[in-house]
Amino acid sequence: MSNFELSDLGEGRFDLSGDMSFQTAEAILRESEKRFASHEVIEVNMSAVQHTDSAGLALLLEWVSQAAQQSREIRFAQIPEKIQAIAVTAEIDELLQRSYSSADSSSNSSSSSKK
Repeated sequence: MSNFELSDLGEGRFDLSGDMSFQTAEAILRESEKRFASHEVIEVNMSAVQHTDSAGLALLLEWVSQAAQQSREIRFAQIPEKIQAIAVTAEIDELLQRSYSSADSSSNSSSSSKK
């Protein structure tokens, strides 16, 4: 029994609903790897996520990492407030607010020198 649903809306758009937590993050990651595989641009809407914790943030960061490694672009819509708050506290909220693609790897090195 899963407490989440990752719905494929077509053209790389997905809705995630239910729980995004320690109990579900690994299963969501496994399912997303299959569903994201055929897309160059991915958008995940989380407006229907009901419960989340720091594992939800870890999942988003893993998606960002995988997108960068696989030369894909990933965007997040309606990130749950709890995840945003954790990301702000950890000073990593910028990682969730932008899209990632293969072109970003060169801009990341120049933006890190601006700090």
